[in-house]
Amino acid sequence: MNRTGPARRPFRGRAFRGLTPAALVAVLVAGAAACGDSDTSSPGTARSTRTLSAEPTASPSPTRSERTPDEFAASVSADAERNRQKAAATLKGVEGKGNAEDDVSVNGIAVAPGEKFRSALVRVTNRSGEEAFFAVRVEFVDASGKVLDSVVLGFPDAPTDKTVSQHANSRKAAGVKSFPRIAQAERS
Repeated sequence: MNRTGPARRPFRGRAFRGLTPAALVAVLVAGAAACGDSDTSSPGTARSTRTLSAEPTASPSPTRSERTPDEFAASVSADAERNRQKAAATLKGVEGKGNAEDDVSVNGIAVAPGEKFRSALVRVTNRSGEEAFFAVRVEFVDASGKVLDSVVLGFPDAPTDKTVSQHANSRKAAGVKSFPRIAQAERS
């Protein structure tokens, strides 16, 4: 009868426990060494990937858009123009800076040599508690304070407690060191 005695069990357990950290360290060192030096010019380092999914038998047919890119651009341009006209009409009756001066900010965008327009990023944060239309007039002024151009933007349906932004662009202020400022801002 070949019975394993109690003296042998602890030794076997200790040996197994003793080999586990050593084996783990050996695996980690070997893995780190393999990752540490990645000389891809030596032969045998290329790897290939095998796809387990079936290859498609035919390419999917492209879905036809209902509008062409030109029609889409014209639609976006028409929406922007409608918003601009509504904003201009809103600002006609406003005296002073308007009721939304604290909700609007503007930052000039760096000018690169040869640019054909001057641009500013206008941000509106609606703090009114409900969606609102914002009309904003941005002025581009030179170092002496002379107004070079005035641009009107409309922000339709600005969501509550969110910030929306648009670019104000001026061709008249292109090539001139100018600074954007908010002239008027009205929430309606």
